[in-house]
Amino acid sequence: MVNPSAGAGAGAGAGAELERGRARYAQRGWRDAYAALNAADRVHPLGAEDLWRLAMAALLIGREDDFAAALDRAHRAHLDAGDAARAARCAFWIGFRLAGRGDVGQATGWFARARRLLEREPGECVEHGYLLLPLVHQHFASRNYEAARTAAVDAARVADRFGDAELHALAVHFQGRALLEQAHVDDGLTLLDEAMVAVTRGELSPTVTGLIYCSMIGACRRIHALGRAHEWTTALKHWCDQQPDMVAYTGLCLVYRAEIMHLHGAWDEAIEEARRACERSSLSEDRQSLGHAHYQQGEVQRLMGNFAAAEDAYREASRCGREPQPGYSLLRLAQGNIDAAVAGIRRVLGETKDVLNRTRLLPAHIEISLAAGEVEEARNACRDLDAAVRGCDASVHGTIVAHACGAVDLAVGDAAAALVSLRRALNGWQELDAPYETARVRVLLAHACDELGDHDAAALELEAARAAFERLGARPDLDRLERLRPTTGATPRTPGSLHDSHGLTTRELEVLSLVATGRTNRAIATELFISEKTVARHVSNIFAKLAVTSRAAATAYAYEHNLLRADGAEHRP
Repeated sequence: MVNPSAGAGAGAGAGAELERGRARYAQRGWRDAYAALNAADRVHPLGAEDLWRLAMAALLIGREDDFAAALDRAHRAHLDAGDAARAARCAFWIGFRLAGRGDVGQATGWFARARRLLEREPGECVEHGYLLLPLVHQHFASRNYEAARTAAVDAARVADRFGDAELHALAVHFQGRALLEQAHVDDGLTLLDEAMVAVTRGELSPTVTGLIYCSMIGACRRIHALGRAHEWTTALKHWCDQQPDMVAYTGLCLVYRAEIMHLHGAWDEAIEEARRACERSSLSEDRQSLGHAHYQQGEVQRLMGNFAAAEDAYREASRCGREPQPGYSLLRLAQGNIDAAVAGIRRVLGETKDVLNRTRLLPAHIEISLAAGEVEEARNACRDLDAAVRGCDASVHGTIVAHACGAVDLAVGDAAAALVSLRRALNGWQELDAPYETARVRVLLAHACDELGDHDAAALELEAARAAFERLGARPDLDRLERLRPTTGATPRTPGSLHDSHGLTTRELEVLSLVATGRTNRAIATELFISEKTVARHVSNIFAKLAVTSRAAATAYAYEHNLLRADGAEHRP
C-alpha cells in the first residue's frame, strides 16, 4: 500500500529544490542551480521555463549533452503549450550551439525546424530576427561581408521593434565584424564598442555575454588591435572570476590571457595559463579553444628552446583541428631544417585566401624566405603584408611592416634603408610592451649599424638585446648572439668594436667564425637568417681585409690571430 505522506514529502522536497535551483540560477551559482533543478526534475518533470534554466546552467558548467537534452525538452514543452515562437527560440539556440561546435548538418536541421514553426505565426515576432543570424554566419563563411552586414542590420531592426536587448547586441556586434572584414576599421570598432555597452552593464544573459566577449576579443586580435584585445580580455577575466563554477568561455579567456602574457614577456606564466586553458577547454569539450591553447604552448616553448615540447604542442593543436602554422614552420627553421620550413609556410599560404588570416602568416614567410636565401620572395611577401594589414590597427600595422621591410633591406645590403624601418619598428614594439620583438629588432639594428660603421651603436643594441633574451629565457636567440662575441685570448672584446679584429666588422667576424667550422655559404645564410648573396659579399670582404684568397687561409689566419673565441663556441655543429 502506498504511503500518501511519502508522496507529499517527495513533492515538498522537489518544490524546495526547485526554488533553490531558481535562486542559485539568479545568483549565477551554476553548479548548484544545475544540481537543484536536476534533482527537482527527477521527482517532478520541470516546466518549459525551468527546463530553459536547467539547459543554460548545464551549458555554463560544460555539460553539453545535458544542455541539448534539456533544451530539446523545453522545445517540446512549448510546442505542447501551443507556443510556436518560444519553441522556435529553443530550436534556434540548439542549432546555434551545434553550429559553433562544427556540427553543421544538425544545426541546419534545427534552424529549418525553427523557420517552419514560425510559419505558423500570424505576424512577425522577435524570433524572426534571431533566425537572421545563421544567415549572417553563412555570408561570413562565403566572405560576402556586405551581405552579412545587411542581414545583421535587418536583425537589429527586428530587435528594436520588439525591444530585445540580446538580439540587438548580437546584431550590432555582427555588423561591426562585417565592417572590419571590409577594412572599415574605425566604423567597425565603434559598433563593437556599442555592443559591449550592453555586456558591461549586465543587460544580457551569461550565454550571450560570453559569446560577445569572446567574439569581440577575437575580432580585435584579427585586426591586430592589441590594446583593445588586452582591455577586453581583462574585462572577460573579471567576468569569469565572478562565476567560479563556469566552465564555458573560460578556456578561451585563458588562451587570450596566455597570448597577452606571451606578448609582454611573461613566458612561464603564459605556459601555465595555456595549460589551464587546456584543462578548462577539455571539461567543456571545446576543441577549438583546446587547439588554440596547445598552439600557444607550442609558441612559447619554441622561443624558449624547448623544441620537443613545442613539437608535441603543435601536434596536439593539429589533432584538435587548429592549423599549427606558422609556428610549426618556425620550429623547423629553429631546428635547422630549412627545406621543411619553406615547404610548410608555402603550403599554408597557398591555401589561405582570407586577407586577414594571411597577416599572421606573412611575417613568418618573410623570415623563412630570408633564411633560405629567397630574397625576392621575401620582398614580394613584404608587399603582400603591407597590403594585407591595411585593414588592421594603424599603429600595429606600421610596426609589423617596418620590422619585415627592415629585415629585407638588411638582407639585400641596404643598411641605411633598413635602419629607418627598424627604428620605426623598435618604437612600435616598445609602445606595445613587446620585449621579445623589441629585442629581435635590436639585433637587426646592430647589424645595420655595424654595416654602416657605427660599431659603438651596434654594441649598445646587442647588449640591450642580450639582456632582454636573458630575462625572457630565449635560449635559441642567446645562442645566436654568442657568435657575435669574438674574443682575443681570454679578454672579452666589446661586441661590435674593431679592436683586435683586424678591420673586420661584427658581422664579418660572425661569418668568419662559421667559415672556420666548414659551413657553406648557404649553411651560413640559414644560420644567420640572411641571403647567400649577402654571405658571399661578407666572405669577399673578409678575404680582402685579411689579404687571403681561400676559406682555409681565412680560417688559419683567424686561429693565428685569435679572432675566434677561445672557448670554441663557434665550433658547435
